[in-house]
Amino acid sequence: MSTPLPIFYDCLNCPSYCCTYPRIPVTKRDIARLAKHFDITETAARRNFTKAGWTKRERVLRHQKDEIFGSACRFLNTKTRLCTVHTVRPSICRQHPTSHSCGYYTFLMAERKDQGDPKLAVRAYNVPGEWPQLEE
Repeated sequence: MSTPLPIFYDCLNCPSYCCTYPRIPVTKRDIARLAKHFDITETAARRNFTKAGWTKRERVLRHQKDEIFGSACRFLNTKTRLCTVHTVRPSICRQHPTSHSCGYYTFLMAERKDQGDPKLAVRAYNVPGEWPQLEE
């Protein structure tokens, strides 16, 4: 019997960075699960909760405005930073992260330690157009 790897992250101590990925793909089963949860048709769930992805067949979750990262999954509560559909969340969310560690979490913990701020929420990238142009 193999020993499971230790987990080196705590999602409840993170500002939900993974929920801000610009492309969160969903399957037909995910859409059906969301439709059942909200007591709407699958067509309505597809229209209301998803948009076209990179290919004709791909559907991705819609986003909402987010003060920390610019935009985030429409199901993220931007105040509590928790998923509002956690029990019926898409498959991709159930599988994340796919290893025993999370690169963003490691980065975040180092920044919080360096800054002496245990609540710091830091971006791993810049939001285009957010920073003013520097004078030459």
